[in-house]
Amino acid sequence: MVRANRPWRLVPGLSKALAAALATGAVATVNSTIWNLAESLSAPRLVIATVGSVALMIGWLIVDAQLWHRSAEVSREARQRARLYNASTVMTVGIGVLVCYVGLIVINLVWALFILNGQVFASTTRTPLHAAEYWTLSWFVASVATVGGALGSGLESDEAIRAAAYSKREQERRRILQDDDGD
Repeated sequence: MVRANRPWRLVPGLSKALAAALATGAVATVNSTIWNLAESLSAPRLVIATVGSVALMIGWLIVDAQLWHRSAEVSREARQRARLYNASTVMTVGIGVLVCYVGLIVINLVWALFILNGQVFASTTRTPLHAAEYWTLSWFVASVATVGGALGSGLESDEAIRAAAYSKREQERRRILQDDDGD
């Protein structure tokens, strides 16, 4: 089900969320407060920031676009089917958000390499600008940008999010289930 949904399509399908994430990342990369924060964060804290921002984005997309399936039936089979649909939704959206996150790291790294001045960075953070600093900054900025993208996804229509998250067949199946629940 996840492969049929083509989770990698989520990124270009959410243009407003992507624009918000890219804008957030661009601004955060040139912000000296973000430089200081990135320099002070340990790897475990960066991992926590990653997990938190990705989970926030996944949760927000699922809740905001009402992607969570609730079965009106009380049978064991219906509950199992709902669990399967919800697991496939979480995996589909999760893979899509992770693809976006990796893309943000790469874009932010290229942007930082292009725009940052080592002398200004060092005078602000008291740390010379080397590969490790570029990497840490890009990693942290990707987490910040993902939260910005979650906020930007609120500007997307529910239909746009469903179209980005689900294959045509899955969209039709959900429409039929919704119509059956309404009867």
